[in-house]
Amino acid sequence: MTVFILSACLAGILVALSRQLNGRLSFSTSPLIASFWNHLVGFVVLTIIGLAIGGLIPAGAFDAPWYAYLGGPVGVIFVASGSWVITRIGAMNTALMIIGGQMTGGVAINLLKSTTSTFWLASLGIVLIIGGMVISQRRATD
Repeated sequence: MTVFILSACLAGILVALSRQLNGRLSFSTSPLIASFWNHLVGFVVLTIIGLAIGGLIPAGAFDAPWYAYLGGPVGVIFVASGSWVITRIGAMNTALMIIGGQMTGGVAINLLKSTTSTFWLASLGIVLIIGGMVISQRRATD
């Protein structure tokens, strides 16, 4: 379990670093260009890794429903909008809003799937994140 927790924490750190780097590239170019280079370089790196370790196209990959592949276009929108926003509201506020959106989306998906066992805890998490955003905004303007 510790390995999974540490992996999740490392992923969070890497997301923050990625947002900063894409934001910096966006500031120098544009959010669209930053997103383009993010995905092009990511594609090349993943292709090299996939070819090196194998399993780049697993059996059954083409049997997935069409909507299973919408993660790519959604990811492009996520990266481009994150690159645009981070230069305007900063890394911490961007991270808070992204996490708040993820929590809200997760709660909505659980409600749609009728998985309400953690609804109140997740809702509390959303309130705390939004509260943190409000507090950080007040501190920034004082």
